[in-house]
Amino acid sequence: MPVLNLNRRNLLGRALALGAATTLTGCDFDDPSHPDVVDRVLNAMSHWNDEVQAALFNPHTLAPTFPASAITRPARFNAFYDIDKAPQVDLATWRLGLTGRIGNKQPWRIAQLRALPQESQITRLICVEGWRVVGQWSGVRLGDFLRRINADTKARYVSFQCADGYFESIDMESALHPQTILALDFLGAPLTAPFGAPLRLRIPTKLGYKNAKSIVALGVTNQFASGYWEKQGYNWFGGS
Repeated sequence: MPVLNLNRRNLLGRALALGAATTLTGCDFDDPSHPDVVDRVLNAMSHWNDEVQAALFNPHTLAPTFPASAITRPARFNAFYDIDKAPQVDLATWRLGLTGRIGNKQPWRIAQLRALPQESQITRLICVEGWRVVGQWSGVRLGDFLRRINADTKARYVSFQCADGYFESIDMESALHPQTILALDFLGAPLTAPFGAPLRLRIPTKLGYKNAKSIVALGVTNQFASGYWEKQGYNWFGGS
């Protein structure tokens, strides 16, 4: 994964280079003698989109917030499985595992996370499919948590592993954004299984699939970690 730090001149140069690459192949995309051309071009475009989104991302710009009257009711469930398949996590045994470039890797219990200062937000979740909902989430600022566990905030990525087999990663700048939280509550009550109990990522500056649910492990790394849907062709940066 390339370093996500481009100025406007670099962006233009990369755009022209990508356009040239797609026109100078001399290949018809439907030509059966070149079955990998489409995949290669689409992968290049996806990486380019990631770089553009990262270059335009401003860590000081906040996502819109809304009044309580704007909250979507009933809340909308969405996952890669039916609602009755949402993982039921035992809070008595659940621990948040910590890996990678972290100074204190002692696992955390829910009670410990709830003892930290809590942030609440009413923000909009935007799905890549086009629909959007407004909800209220509360929890611990991810940036504050990373500093508390002595994580290397100069590292490039924060990754998440989930109880349902889902996995995701985000760039460190997005992780340190003031609205990025490890959510414990939804609509004023502890998270339930369909909405990511006992702990989920809430990051209103990104699309819905970046908001990992039912988190069981968090890692800090310089090695690109990808994500569940990104492995199937979605853009990685996922900015909304």
